[in-house]
Amino acid sequence: MTASSDLRGVGDRVGALLDQLGADAGPAALQGAEELVRLLMEVYGSGLERILEIVVEGGHAAALHALVSDELVASLLVLHGLHPVDVTQRVEQALEHVRPYLGSHAGDVELVGVDAEGGVAHLRLQGSCDGCPSSLVTVRYAIEDAIAVTAPEVTGVAVEGVVDSRAASAGGPTLHQISSLPPAARADTAAGGWTSLQGLHLQPGQLTAAQADGVGVVVCSVG
Repeated sequence: MTASSDLRGVGDRVGALLDQLGADAGPAALQGAEELVRLLMEVYGSGLERILEIVVEGGHAAALHALVSDELVASLLVLHGLHPVDVTQRVEQALEHVRPYLGSHAGDVELVGVDAEGGVAHLRLQGSCDGCPSSLVTVRYAIEDAIAVTAPEVTGVAVEGVVDSRAASAGGPTLHQISSLPPAARADTAAGGWTSLQGLHLQPGQLTAAQADGVGVVVCSVG
């Protein structure tokens, strides 16, 4: 488990406790608790901001690099809007970590951009995914996991330009886009049970995109 997922877990727990307080003690108590959380966030955020100012003003480049390279500290900086590296650069750094793995699948990945409002990272895969069709899903998860560590504020990943070599050679459909969820959201979805997809008729080795309860998924037949 990464520091980013730990922080998300703490946030989820705080939200659940606030909901429980509102249900048990009423709206007035909930409003007071929410204000308390906001004030604490402001205090700790101001402290983090001052730490960064001292480090930068003192010319401590090595210390700054160590801070932003630490997963927990970086997640807190993102939470307070203080990370000195913008989200686009951090997504690029995540892709650099993934590229050696993509090379083993005869592919590469390019960042098209990150939505300023929606927070979705748009990527373009180049090449093909050789071997088992499920390798495409494995590549997707590797990309999502890397981005979740370096840019936890990214809400989703959209990938275009994916062609499975066996489907293409068999005249099957080309998969143009994958809409995906961050790893934490994938876990939450999986915990909710199974969802049936109707009307899918795939040949062995064929992939297609579909919607499951409003979530974009990749479906592949490996039989």
